[in-house]
Amino acid sequence: MALLKPRTEVKIGSLVLKNPVMTASGTFGYGEEYAPYIDLNRLGAVVVKGISLEPRRGNPPPRIMETPGGMLNAIGLQNVGVKAFIGDKLPWLRQFDTKIIVNIFGETLEEYGKVAAALSGVDGIHALEVNISCPNVQKGGHVFGCDPDASHGVTKIVKSATDLPVIVKLSPNVSDITEIARSCEAAGADALSLINTLLGMSIDIERRIPHLRNVTGGLSGPVVKPVAVRMVWNTVRAVSIPVIGIGGIMESDDALEFLIAGAKAVQVGTANFVNPKATMEIVEGIESYLVRHGIGDVNELIGSLRTE
Repeated sequence: MALLKPRTEVKIGSLVLKNPVMTASGTFGYGEEYAPYIDLNRLGAVVVKGISLEPRRGNPPPRIMETPGGMLNAIGLQNVGVKAFIGDKLPWLRQFDTKIIVNIFGETLEEYGKVAAALSGVDGIHALEVNISCPNVQKGGHVFGCDPDASHGVTKIVKSATDLPVIVKLSPNVSDITEIARSCEAAGADALSLINTLLGMSIDIERRIPHLRNVTGGLSGPVVKPVAVRMVWNTVRAVSIPVIGIGGIMESDDALEFLIAGAKAVQVGTANFVNPKATMEIVEGIESYLVRHGIGDVNELIGSLRTE
């Protein structure tokens, strides 16, 4: 007798997703850009590109390039700002039966709090994802996400400014990501997502200049997946809150690695540039795997890694 369709619903704190496949901030625009290619209703969640208090133009070009096994980007967090997002972008997203998560960032603790407060209580927003891989201009440009105390401070101020579930997105550019994870958990984070991009650089050897105008950029794509899987596995064992896996997920087999390692959900990023239908194929691939292995609920698969 054929198995019934497996249950794919997962919980990220109080947030219930119909399946564990989300989009990654910065790779899916505001959602509308991908509507011609996929059914947004089939996604567990749409995570929109990072939103700041005021609009940002981002970095000058060139600001993106392919690398072996991935890509470097230094977009500079270009976005329309929180007011225009609420007024111009969010109304279109409200038509879909999927969770909408807004990635936010700031250059000061005060900015993080103001963005979170502006989005709190707005119809159609289901959670906030906090990008802490940003420089704190009041602390000489030191990145919030590289210091446990600063990470704790950002998380605490966002939590105090909103009733929405708060997901903190962690930087891999640290010596011990679990230390940062625990500091965010202690400050009240409802979940963690990781990893953000690895810091990288590429040089034009003929002209002897950086390929990116910004000199350095964020490395993403398949090349980072083993690092991301390891960091997710370490973090899952260090905290008690849900962890969302990100990094180099191009197809369902990649997503399954993160789930087996303990991630409650995954985010698909760079794959969207290569294959606009990647998220749909990953949703279908996870379902096919569950049926093939006789697993009736995806939650039975999560954290099922055997190391002995």
